[in-house]
Amino acid sequence: MSVQSASSTPPPPVPHGAAPQGPAASDDRPPRGTATASPSTRRRGRRPGRSQAARGWAYAAPTAVFVLVLFIFPVLLVGQMSASDWPLLAGNRGVNFPDNFRDAVENRFFWDSVVFTVKYTVIATVLLIGLGLGFALLVQESSRWKSFLRTSILVPSALGLASASLLFYALYSPQVGPISPLLERLGIVDEPVSFLGSPEGALWSTVFLIVWRFAGFYMLLLMVGLQGIPHEVYEAARMDGANRWQTFGRVTLPLLRPSLALCTIMCVTGSLLAFDQFYILTKGGPDNSTITVVQLIYNIAFQGQNDLGVAAALSIIVLAALVLINVAQVRGMRAPEEK
Repeated sequence: MSVQSASSTPPPPVPHGAAPQGPAASDDRPPRGTATASPSTRRRGRRPGRSQAARGWAYAAPTAVFVLVLFIFPVLLVGQMSASDWPLLAGNRGVNFPDNFRDAVENRFFWDSVVFTVKYTVIATVLLIGLGLGFALLVQESSRWKSFLRTSILVPSALGLASASLLFYALYSPQVGPISPLLERLGIVDEPVSFLGSPEGALWSTVFLIVWRFAGFYMLLLMVGLQGIPHEVYEAARMDGANRWQTFGRVTLPLLRPSLALCTIMCVTGSLLAFDQFYILTKGGPDNSTITVVQLIYNIAFQGQNDLGVAAALSIIVLAALVLINVAQVRGMRAPEEK
């Protein structure tokens, strides 16, 4: 009886504010439903980005190697060549800076090639951007012939520039080309026409080739920009009473500014570095009137002088000019609120 009464006696009450005693006090387990992190999980949580960073470096490594091997190293090598006496067959003979830059500027074809390259760049850029925008608007507005127009304009872009140049070289030939005999049969000319026989004829014949080849490409870029303009903007302009020209000048062109900037930069850069079409069609002739800057670099390095040092110095000059021109274009094409 005494044992039973002792065991059934309730525990004494705990004073207010005192710590509980016994098994309940030593139970540090969190309430039911509370998740606890294991030590390994806590360790991983302290360094959350290591595996992701390693995976990112692994993905970026091939591109980084590609840029390093095919861009950074060649630029550094060209910089070394530009400051050295480096004949084509003799190799590096030591530093001669700045003799190569002086010889490059004093070359008898330097300023003629610069003037011709700038002239060609202006003509090609105006025609390509203008026709590309016109074709993009035509394809955008047309509904019945949209697929046919888009395909027919884009087909020349699938042909390589060297292949297109060889094709037009045959077309322009007065001996085997079909254009000159056709003009004679129509009575437009009395004798075979040599399209590449005069400086102006060679320039405009090459420009026609470039426009035929690249107009579809720039049409595609500008068409993407046009499709990115919200239709509600045109609806609002129509409700405000704007006509087609006002909508084009005050709505389409401002919202198309990023696409126009991209096309202008690509077109100017490509025109300043023109080589294939002139090398295949004219070889710089007639009378060295169609020598571009890049073709002059090729001639100095591998034809005539065989001087890699002077050619590298001219390449550095062209690279610096391209950087300055592109920076000026980017700043000039910014929206007014971004300046």
